[in-house]
Amino acid sequence: MTPLPVSPVDPAAPPAATPSPAATEPRFARRVTDGLEPKNWIIAVTLLIGWQAGRWSGVGWGLTAALFSGVIPILLIKAGERRGHWGDRHVRRRQDRLVVIPLIMASVTVGMTLLLVGGAPAALVALVAAMLASLVVILAVTTVWKVSVHTAVSSGAIMMLACSYGPWLLALYPLVALVGWSRVVLRDHTLAQVLVGTVLGAAVATPVFLALR
Repeated sequence: MTPLPVSPVDPAAPPAATPSPAATEPRFARRVTDGLEPKNWIIAVTLLIGWQAGRWSGVGWGLTAALFSGVIPILLIKAGERRGHWGDRHVRRRQDRLVVIPLIMASVTVGMTLLLVGGAPAALVALVAAMLASLVVILAVTTVWKVSVHTAVSSGAIMMLACSYGPWLLALYPLVALVGWSRVVLRDHTLAQVLVGTVLGAAVATPVFLALR
């Protein structure tokens, strides 16, 4: 039997390209994770509670809270990403979060100080204090386990909006489930981690907000 001819292999040829994780991951899940990331929830909730607390002047204070609680933290994260300190803006590795979360806490603390000194509405001060308390608990859990910040922030935000505008806003909770689904599908978290994040966000933020507003 005549052997089949074998095409010669060029040793200098580059290896066949393998698809990147970004090319193979579910696009809808990625859009959900990016579109409903913590920064966007924080900006929305600070502006909405600012409006409820003081109309346009409250929105101005809400912008200040959003700057230090949402915008500056994401800028710090992106700066670290560009320098190769962590993989992406969602900071997937637990050990990296132990560096990032204290940086966020420092920014939130500065923002809350400005709100207090400037005489911002009590509801906004309570909101930022609730965010800071949630970060303290998240940091403590992160020392041993990678809890979902996405679901913690979205869950806490909805609860505080419901406390301010009415329980009908609890109808937004399916968005938290959608966020958690995206984190599991993208393999950034387990089901347990997104569920614990959901409970933690509501259980910590709500009583602090109600006590201080």
